[in-house]
Amino acid sequence: MAKITRTVTINGVKHWIRASTEQEYADKLLKLVVPQSAPSAAPEPVKHPFADYAMTWFETYSKPNIETVTATTYKRQLTGHILPAFEGLAVEDITTDDVQRLFNSMTGAKTSKDKTKMVLNQILDAAVEDGLIVKSPLKSKRIKITGKASQPTAPYTVEQMRYLVQHIGDIQDPADRAYLAIQALHPLRLEEVLGLQGADIDPENGAIHICRAVTHPDRNQPEVKDTKTRSSARTIGLSALAVPYLPQTKPGEFVFGGKRPLSYTQVRKMCNRIKRDTGFSENITPIRFRTTVLTDLYDQTKDIKLAQAAAGHTTSAMTLRYYVKGRETISKAAAVVDRAYSA
Repeated sequence: MAKITRTVTINGVKHWIRASTEQEYADKLLKLVVPQSAPSAAPEPVKHPFADYAMTWFETYSKPNIETVTATTYKRQLTGHILPAFEGLAVEDITTDDVQRLFNSMTGAKTSKDKTKMVLNQILDAAVEDGLIVKSPLKSKRIKITGKASQPTAPYTVEQMRYLVQHIGDIQDPADRAYLAIQALHPLRLEEVLGLQGADIDPENGAIHICRAVTHPDRNQPEVKDTKTRSSARTIGLSALAVPYLPQTKPGEFVFGGKRPLSYTQVRKMCNRIKRDTGFSENITPIRFRTTVLTDLYDQTKDIKLAQAAAGHTTSAMTLRYYVKGRETISKAAAVVDRAYSA
């Protein structure tokens, strides 16, 4: 016989509950409050914080498999643009609108935005592969990435180059003289110049052997590595104008720096001293010398394959697009047309 008989009103309806124990009463009351036939709520799907997912991708799949300089660039895109734009969002919650707002908020050249796009694209593609999202929001046709065109590197004029060559002897420090003689008269990247060792310069045969490069992924911490590409490892002609200024360097030591290659800060100070000693009107900028020499090499020979080989490029299209600027004037172009079409 039931020891407990009570009434309870739930949502305006009176119910009688009979039970032998308090536990049985509680169980019956619970069944009235939460009917067994009511479907249980589906559990919330587990989402993945974008910041955690992106950094895991970078540390596991990206950083160990790319050059240090590239890894530094990738991380700069992550910390400077991508992570702040999606702060607090899960991978599954990022929309096309969020992606477009990221690029809208960025200023500067379109090439800078394209670097950010390249990193974000790899992260979202990984999320698709992992089944976190069905489609990358970056793949939407609505995404528009605009920006200013990057300024091309302008070559020095022929007159400026002649001035510098004539004033190399005015430079006080012998190492500074040697640097200008090598950097200004040969189509070398700065990292290739910094990678030169004593055995790489061969005055007897008039050659420079480019065997390695020195990069600075942490700005002033030199890293000795292979050349940028297989084509970059090459032998070029040594300018006779540079020979009088070449230093005596032991085979295994760096031409600039000795046992340890120079840092970017040291190169910048050296360029400032060269400008001061020569009285040059513009800044001494390493990349401009490479562009200048390749421009004049092609201008004098019209041999793009020769310019390509000197540059260490994989294709001649790269040489033409980025380095050969041309010396001809628009008036000369008009004169050529006039000659071709005149009777």
